[in-house]
Amino acid sequence: MTVGAGPGDAVVRKLVTFGRILREAGVEVGPGRLQDAVHALDAVSLQTRDEVYAALACTLVSKRDDLEIFDRAFRAWFERAPTKGLAQRPLDLGLDLGKPDPKALPAHAMAQLEQDPFADPNDAELATAASSATEMLRGKDFSEMTVDELRALRRACERLARNLPRRLSRRLEAATRGDRVDPRRTLRASMRSEGEPLERAFRRQKMVERRVVFICDISGSMEPYARALVLFLQAAVATGRRVEAFTFGTRLTHLTPFLDGRDADRALERAAAAVKDWAGGTRIGESLDSFNRTYARRGMTRGAIVVIASDGWERGDTTLLGEAMRTLRRRSRAVVWLNPLKGATDYQPLAGGMRAALPHIDVFLPGHNLASLESMVRVIERLGRTRATQLTGSHG
Repeated sequence: MTVGAGPGDAVVRKLVTFGRILREAGVEVGPGRLQDAVHALDAVSLQTRDEVYAALACTLVSKRDDLEIFDRAFRAWFERAPTKGLAQRPLDLGLDLGKPDPKALPAHAMAQLEQDPFADPNDAELATAASSATEMLRGKDFSEMTVDELRALRRACERLARNLPRRLSRRLEAATRGDRVDPRRTLRASMRSEGEPLERAFRRQKMVERRVVFICDISGSMEPYARALVLFLQAAVATGRRVEAFTFGTRLTHLTPFLDGRDADRALERAAAAVKDWAGGTRIGESLDSFNRTYARRGMTRGAIVVIASDGWERGDTTLLGEAMRTLRRRSRAVVWLNPLKGATDYQPLAGGMRAALPHIDVFLPGHNLASLESMVRVIERLGRTRATQLTGSHG
């Protein structure tokens, strides 16, 4: 979009009126923010609702408390939606992940290929550019990622999800060497040497997957990060290991049956249809209490590592949240909490929900970019082998 005469003027007029609506609602929106919003709209597709929403939210909102007002005003002005309460909209990942996109290549690689159509994609310079792009992706905040970067993130999540934790089972399996002799196989082999056990067979404890339960906050304040986290949930469930996925905003949703399957795009479509409280309110305590009563009581968390992704902004009773966390911690092997806000150097857990949950958390980690997801996988992989009390710096 190029702002100027014609359609551009109409966009600017509509944006100025939207700014006036926000100011009347108590949001600080000055001429400078409106100018930033115009430039942001110039960089996105006006036909894509989520891109317009994100562009305006990033430029017009400076306080977390204003997000709800912005959301209500956006839907009332641009979508003609009713303003009573905070209407909930379905999950829309906005990704056409099945189609390859040439823009997914690093910029340096694209430039060189344009100059030399016969350049080898495996050339060292192109490989360096790709490595640099991957490093940039690792450090980029989820809330700032483009659709192409989310595509690359999903591929990275598929690789990352293969490293989920394992544990030693009580069951035994055949081994080439060890200190446990397998009598049956040893006797069977001795039949080839006239009953003399010349070759001994061994057994060892079998390694099996340890169950991991992911519970992801998809409320309005978590929307910029929940989109990327759902991609990781899909990749984790698709590994076929013992992974359970849940989301919550105003209610708890068991997503595992919808995310399962080899076709990632179909799985994400099913998940989008199943989630009814995307970008709505936050009821962390009620949702975790519902999880404890419905799923943890049946033994889902016995020996499992529970990973909760949330910014801790609780609209309900923080006392209930503390009790639910205490119960969850008692019934599981360890509780890991991912908070996107913890990625900021000056972050302090001041939110009431975060303060109530913190005493019952074994490991407290950031969850704002791919590098933080890699750290989380390393932590839960270690938790699969050792207790949380043996980890140092658990609360980071």
